[in-house]
Amino acid sequence: MNNSLKIKRLLEILPGAISWGTLTLLIALAIWQPLACAIFVIIFEFYWIIRTLYLTTLLAMAHRKLYSQKNRDWLADCLKVDPVRGCAKYHLIIFPVYKEGLDILRPSLEALRQSRYPKQKMVVVMAFEERNPNARQAAATLEAEFRDDFFGYLSTFHPDGIPGETRTKGANATWAAKQAKEFLFAKNIPYEEVIVSCFDADTCVDKEYFSCLTYHFLTNPKPHQASYQPIPVYNNNVWYAPSFARLVEISSSFCQMIDGMRVERFVTFSSHSMSFKTLVDIDYWPVNMISDDSIVYWKAYLFYNGDYRVIPLYITVSMDVAYSSSFFRTISIQYKQKRRWAWGVENVPFVIGSFLNNNGTPFLKKLRRSYHLLESHVTWAIWAVIITLIAPLPILLHRSFFNQVSIGYNLPKITGMLLNFTAITSFAWIILSRLTLPKRPADVKWGKNIIMIMEWVIVPVVILILGSTPALDAQTRLLLGKYMEFNPTEKTRKK
Repeated sequence: MNNSLKIKRLLEILPGAISWGTLTLLIALAIWQPLACAIFVIIFEFYWIIRTLYLTTLLAMAHRKLYSQKNRDWLADCLKVDPVRGCAKYHLIIFPVYKEGLDILRPSLEALRQSRYPKQKMVVVMAFEERNPNARQAAATLEAEFRDDFFGYLSTFHPDGIPGETRTKGANATWAAKQAKEFLFAKNIPYEEVIVSCFDADTCVDKEYFSCLTYHFLTNPKPHQASYQPIPVYNNNVWYAPSFARLVEISSSFCQMIDGMRVERFVTFSSHSMSFKTLVDIDYWPVNMISDDSIVYWKAYLFYNGDYRVIPLYITVSMDVAYSSSFFRTISIQYKQKRRWAWGVENVPFVIGSFLNNNGTPFLKKLRRSYHLLESHVTWAIWAVIITLIAPLPILLHRSFFNQVSIGYNLPKITGMLLNFTAITSFAWIILSRLTLPKRPADVKWGKNIIMIMEWVIVPVVILILGSTPALDAQTRLLLGKYMEFNPTEKTRKK
């Protein structure tokens, strides 16, 4: 094994080793040094109270920005910036598709059709997988319905088994982008005039999305050195989803909103947009990695030696809550989806390893971004475990000892303070979650509103099972070298 492979392997081990090492050390302290463990727990809980307050404040600020721009006429703003070319940018929209049915794909295309941005400036690519036996039939059906609505409409079929590729969304999206490149070349459309958006198959955009995106592209001094990230909400089927699945997806949306307020560590996620010229320059999405949506950002970041950022768009794109008709099947679907998201930990060896060979990016910037990346994944994996499982251990294992010291009296009070504070912040999150909900469907009873408020009491359990556990699972697999395969999330609109 050469040195570069050894370094890569060490970096793959690093996140899991830190996470498991921290948890193991705390359990050992709880058994043999309960006082030291209790002190750590108190410090950690105070830190988490401050952190929760900070994150909730950022969330409230993000909501305020979102709603302040909700009724903004972005198309008019584009024309104010450039009355001649305000609507001249072309939009290339790619939908990588695997097994999603017409019930999922039609609403996504219909949302494009309802967009206020000129459709004669849109090129739509439905990127099917050749290995799906129903792909050709679905493509033909959609072409008959939508191909005349846009400047360009392409159906592509990604071949299976291309050398160097794995079965990932990024490989399909890259194949589709290369086909679109040929189309744009034939039409004499410069790549600099094209903004590409890669959307999950179930993504339904707001009618103002492309106008908002174009405005930010036009007003950005370095438009090709940025990705553009909308706020993902899971509203397509949210009223019909089980409580725990709904809570997980709402929390995911909130995390994205919070990260959008911390632009120094913001990274693209799921559906996103960027300059097509930049995409071509960095050689598209990765074709052999699962976390293509974040890796494409890091490729651009490295290409521009750190002079690349993500611009948050305070406009929503709506997707599906992942669930099934069976309770345990829904748990499985949610767990696998969150584990796939947590597999973004593969960014750690990719980014830090690339930084070691990159001399153009300032050292302090590389150090800061490496720390943020590693810290976010480790925190994801361990915080819920520490608060819910490890925090009570010292007193449970050494009750007689803690009955004789003052810290034994204070520790439960501090833990109770954390729980009370969590309840207060949860109330704020409940209010904010209600503001993002779509209108209640006619076939859903009003009493569902009460259920959707009361269900927040199960948040600690949900976060432990579908938050920290999938992250620990992903990091453990990477630590052991048991690499994951891409697992497409099952999508359903069933009630």
